[in-house]
Amino acid sequence: MPKLVMVNEEMSRYCQPLSSITGNTEGKLDKGAVLKAICSGFEETTEPAICLSEDVQTNECLENHGGCWVDKANNVTACKDTFRGRVCECPIVKGVKFVGDGYTNCEASGVGRCEINNGGCWKETKNGKTISACSHEESEGCKCPQGFKGDGVKSCEDIDECKAKSACQCNGCSCENTWGSYECSCGGNNMLYMREQDTCISKQAASSVGWSFMWVIFFGLVFAGVGAYAVYKYRLRSYMDSEIRAIMAQYMPLDSQEGANQQQHVAHAGDI
Repeated sequence: MPKLVMVNEEMSRYCQPLSSITGNTEGKLDKGAVLKAICSGFEETTEPAICLSEDVQTNECLENHGGCWVDKANNVTACKDTFRGRVCECPIVKGVKFVGDGYTNCEASGVGRCEINNGGCWKETKNGKTISACSHEESEGCKCPQGFKGDGVKSCEDIDECKAKSACQCNGCSCENTWGSYECSCGGNNMLYMREQDTCISKQAASSVGWSFMWVIFFGLVFAGVGAYAVYKYRLRSYMDSEIRAIMAQYMPLDSQEGANQQQHVAHAGDI
């Protein structure tokens, strides 16, 4: 009996009457108070939707987004309402995860980040052409594309290749800068500009070079085919020779043994 009393005293330390939680001492259970008591047992951000209703708690994200990061242009915020208040947590929007501290900074990361606010990178459209510093091949960061310079976030400025003399420096060439690139023309209609080599060649020469290259490839394939056939014939003949030698090696010892037996038989007959 004393053991039972000790167990009851131990349980009373952890078990409290519902009135101490709900504040109701009249013996009647209030639905709202009971719901709050239940919701308080959930870990923050794991509570069910009913715990976030207006009758149970106040949504702190409605006022100044709870002091969390917000992208007003896309109506995206890091504020997440909870039963106990709010947390600043970078969201996931259209399958794109934002990363950051949630208070002052959240940036789109991973595949598809350029689809949301251009990944926070610079973008500009001019003359019907759109240039962006956000790359789908990169999971984060901004980088000005080729032909531009800048931080990639706030600005990317066009590089004047003609003024910088970084292209179109061949003799007789005329350089014209364009937005993000350049155009180089050679003196005369019969000249062709080769961008990779930064030089001008005659269109006739280019045509002859092209045909010469085709002939080189053709004869190269012919010689390669002939060489491969010769190697095949040589290996086939070597294989056949080895097979023939193997067969002869199996039967030659038998012939030698028969000859030795005949000689021994003749010698024996002479003795008699």
